[in-house]
Amino acid sequence: MPSLFEPIELGSIHARNRILMAPLTRARGTRENVATPVMAEYYAQRAGAGLIISEAIGISREGLGWPYATGLWSQEQVEAWKPITAAIHAKGGKIVAQIWHMGRMVHSSVTGQQPVSASATTAPDQIHTYDGKQAPEEARALTKEDITRILNDYENAARNALAAGFDGVQIHAANGYLIDEFLRNGTNHRSDEYGGSPENRIRLLREVTERVIATIGADKTSVRLSPNGDSQGCIDSHPEQVFVPAAKLLNDLNIAFLELREPGPNGTFGKTDQPKLHGPIREVFKKPLVLNQDYTRDEAIETVATGVADAIAFGRPFLANPDLVRRLEDNLPLNKDDIRTWYSQGREGYTDYPLAR
Repeated sequence: MPSLFEPIELGSIHARNRILMAPLTRARGTRENVATPVMAEYYAQRAGAGLIISEAIGISREGLGWPYATGLWSQEQVEAWKPITAAIHAKGGKIVAQIWHMGRMVHSSVTGQQPVSASATTAPDQIHTYDGKQAPEEARALTKEDITRILNDYENAARNALAAGFDGVQIHAANGYLIDEFLRNGTNHRSDEYGGSPENRIRLLREVTERVIATIGADKTSVRLSPNGDSQGCIDSHPEQVFVPAAKLLNDLNIAFLELREPGPNGTFGKTDQPKLHGPIREVFKKPLVLNQDYTRDEAIETVATGVADAIAFGRPFLANPDLVRRLEDNLPLNKDDIRTWYSQGREGYTDYPLAR
């Protein structure tokens, strides 16, 4: 039986264990979306993970509305990430860049532009800005010319990720952001080739993935999906009809791995009674499958040992436990994270959590 603590090949990446660090937005960049030196210390502390999936990184000014988040569309941003990836590699770790377009989940006070989405819809919840949370704004439906431009932005970000020293890229297609807004019929009301049928709603995901593969290779490309439940107002009436074919498409494109964020009825973020789809997805996706959402140590060990998944991505436990892999392997107690410092701009609650004795 496979073990959570043994190596795995994720495309071209040799991961020394099957514990992945899930993407965690921490807002430690500058207002110009440039990574900062303290981030090198933070990520290097967590290099014991088999693979780090970076915080979500914006592909463009239009698509990045989270205050103090980072981007990968300029040379300055590329240069700022280089010492961070170098610090991880110096510790024997691996990291992929999760590239991100937030779609309608941005505010014009941050981006200077009206939000965009599959259709002219409005997010249900308040939006993070530099002046606190503000009411959401109606998104503008993307034109085909816009989509062509956004595909170019994904290509540029993927190329810049490798130039910055990342070992690959994860396409963020989950959590109610742009690609997810195209996938689900609750937010995609289009009547062109990007809307209507599941095949059409998958089209943007396919085109983005194909463009990234053409730029950096399938062995360095992965995808994150959130195939069940409401995610920031983004929902689908029949998720199995769109997400299982999407997983089959990604399998046929030969991506390195697929990560699923699957909330349940008692999920930390997002609660849903919609069935989890990792079972049907496992039947059509034959490459490594990574699951994420509130796994305990024992659940993670069993999920990998029984072949339900090939690896588990942990999010919040990595916030307060830079040595999480050791703590899980030796069954040591975990530090508690402090929600006050999740998105603050200092070292407190970022690089100062203690290691296990």
